[in-house]
Amino acid sequence: MAYNRRGEMVPMEFSSMLQLMPELLQFNVRLTVRSLAQPIDSSNVMPADWFTLVDIIRESYEEYDGFVVLHGTDTMAYSASALSFLLENLTKPVIFTGAQLPVGKVRTDARKNLLTALELAAARDRETGRACVPEVSIFFHNVLLRGNRAKKVESGHFNAFKSENYPPLVRAGIDLEYNDAFIRNAVPPGPPLFHRELDDRVTILKLYPGIAERMVRGILEVDDLRGCVLETYGAGNAPTAAWFTRALRDSTDRGLHILNVSQCDEGHVQQGRYETSAHLRDLGVIGGEDITTEAAITKLMYVLAHPLTAADTAAGLARDLRGEITPA
Repeated sequence: MAYNRRGEMVPMEFSSMLQLMPELLQFNVRLTVRSLAQPIDSSNVMPADWFTLVDIIRESYEEYDGFVVLHGTDTMAYSASALSFLLENLTKPVIFTGAQLPVGKVRTDARKNLLTALELAAARDRETGRACVPEVSIFFHNVLLRGNRAKKVESGHFNAFKSENYPPLVRAGIDLEYNDAFIRNAVPPGPPLFHRELDDRVTILKLYPGIAERMVRGILEVDDLRGCVLETYGAGNAPTAAWFTRALRDSTDRGLHILNVSQCDEGHVQQGRYETSAHLRDLGVIGGEDITTEAAITKLMYVLAHPLTAADTAAGLARDLRGEITPA
């Protein structure tokens, strides 16, 4: 981002960054820059922009060791989650990064974030020659996080992202400390696949004390809705009021897929641990384990875009696809 004449932050052209960060020219790698025709604020990101990223990576996949995506922080976790599903059988890093302060500011975090992300994207194992981190990730404030495990948790400090239910893949200190046991296997079962299908007929319903039936039904009964992320309390708990149970039963009977995600940053959804979640399981609500809301909504889009039976769709939503959940 850069400042306009009114002091507002707006998207900037990458050519300006090269002027502000001449150290990029000293990098001991072949660095190619691709910019969108019209840079956008990340609050305006849409699935079409994710498809653009997929296309760029697909077209250049064989030419480069890794890819770094410069992205605004507000929706970075959504984009990284979406790309983790759209890019299947990755053998190369796709690393999202950005900054809390514009690159032109004296105390900006952009330089360190970008330079380290580039170093990680180019890193290869000396013995095997394989990429050290062959998955979609986010590098921010000295840690590399799995993209579909990260959440933005700060708007006023540099440690903007956290991954409460999964450890960092890399910690960047004086050395880069790789957490190899938690990095996804670099040897996939097949060739890389680049998907361009998502179903946007999904929504998020966040529960709160006092939520009314008309609000719940107003969301669940939207025309042609196919999937809903239900943000519940604690370990996946929800009201047991008769009207709420009826609303969910009516929705699942119509074929709506409901994915239960906890509002807590840490822990698992455990449907049936409490009476207040057993009825969800009995209604066919799918337990989301420890998935983030960002990963859950993009996973819904991805799975629903495939022509599957209702049973196979539910199984796909419950199954770990790209390391987004820790199976119970």
